Amino acid sequence: MIAPLKPNQPKNVLGNELIPCCLENMTGWYRNGSCQTDGADHGRHVVCAIMSEEFLSFSKEAGNDLSTPIPEYNFPGLKPGDCWCLCAGRWQEAFEAGMAPQVKLAACEESALELISLKDLKAHAIAD
Repeated sequence: MIAPLKPNQPKNVLGNELIPCCLENMTGWYRNGSCQTDGADHGRHVVCAIMSEEFLSFSKEAGNDLSTPIPEYNFPGLKPGDCWCLCAGRWQEAFEAGMAPQVKLAACEESALELISLKDLKAHAIAD
């Protein structure tokens, strides 16, 4: 049985409690491993995605190199298999280009549905 949500607790795209995306790479707007967001997050980093070589190449070509480490920002660079909170708009762009990475539905924050259909996210979901 799923525990009831506490007031103001972030929800995922399925309407349940938002689970962490990744704790190995401290991802997310708050860099706490969760795809939580707030009004200051103009990129809306709410889609918990599993990196693929295809997506990393797509993102680099689109101007956001996620694979090169940036030590001064404590960013290790991502490789295939890593999870990361992506901007909803970038995931949608990748989807439209046929390059969308897989997602962890329970870790995608509900506001992703303002830009992405649940059907499309489900079509790219990994088994939990």
